[in-house]
Amino acid sequence: MNKYLPLMLTVTLALGACSSPTATKEPEKKETTSEQGKSKGEKNPKEDKVAEKKEESKPPFKPLEPAEDAVSLKESLAEETQTEETETDQEGQKEKPQRTVPLGETLANGVEDPSDGPLKNHRLVTYYGTPASKHMGILGKYEPEEYIKKLKEQTQVYSDLDPDRPAVPTIELITTMAQNAPGPDGDYVQMTSEENIETYVKLAEKHDALVLLDIQLGTDTVMNQVKMVEKWLKRPNVHLAIDTEFHVAEGEKPGEDLGEVDGREIQEAIEYISALAEKNDLPDKLVLVHQFTGPVLTNKDAIKPTENVEVAINFDGWGAAADKQALYGRYVRDEPTQYGAFKVFYEKDFPVLTPEEVLKMDPSPAVVNYQ
Repeated sequence: MNKYLPLMLTVTLALGACSSPTATKEPEKKETTSEQGKSKGEKNPKEDKVAEKKEESKPPFKPLEPAEDAVSLKESLAEETQTEETETDQEGQKEKPQRTVPLGETLANGVEDPSDGPLKNHRLVTYYGTPASKHMGILGKYEPEEYIKKLKEQTQVYSDLDPDRPAVPTIELITTMAQNAPGPDGDYVQMTSEENIETYVKLAEKHDALVLLDIQLGTDTVMNQVKMVEKWLKRPNVHLAIDTEFHVAEGEKPGEDLGEVDGREIQEAIEYISALAEKNDLPDKLVLVHQFTGPVLTNKDAIKPTENVEVAINFDGWGAAADKQALYGRYVRDEPTQYGAFKVFYEKDFPVLTPEEVLKMDPSPAVVNYQ
């Protein structure tokens, strides 16, 4: 089994070298009666129920409004992209591949989104991490209010760059962290405290933001961990993220041995969350699946979104920017599931891609997370 850290370096750096019926009289009579009641100013129970349902279906988040002078992404970046392609042609270099979707589109080519999930009309911008560690992401470096302030600042950049798809600040909280020791349960995973989870779920509620609960698995199963966080998944603003590379076999250690998750297990979780949302009248959900290299996600074609669960494949490798863009193309563009996501490492990428460069990828990432 390849070791996790060396392989991550190899994968992220190597690519540069080498996703009628006929109406009856009775219904007519009822309709007429309804209309008569309406004309007399009486309440229509059916309309009341529709209005009530519409009120309940309001999303549990508010995107950050673009600046007044923000211009369409296609307008701001199309000319720049066209100039780059023209210069490439004039220099006699190999032409860039044709886009599979128009500039700025987030939905992968050939797929649909029948849900009303958060990605349909918005982009999520996340800051990843855990309050238990300053080295696992931005979340652990700041107190909650300072953290959410910085998250909103980064999110605002994306709303201003793409005002047609305003961005939503999203907390990506490592909920079960993989360990190199088996721990009391023997599953190489330590769950963050319920107090911490509640702190960040309530922080998101206060600021009209979303939450992604990230699970790292260890030797545990996907479904077992989904059930561990189920009570929070029943909250309207809470969604799920799965870190595939930390799921190892018995006798292996996360962080030393490269893990993998079977797409069929992820699909079981998607369908479980789909049923959970339907049963509890919850807003449509998102499942974010982390993938930095091919071997960490097997049977990927088994992963399918549902009518009330969106799916995004998140390329989260670190290293050379050009290699990361190419690998995003391989695992998101060339293996389309539904949406794409892209992780930026402030301290491990070289150079760190700008938001403009991130948005120009094909398809444009619907989720951009920072670590």
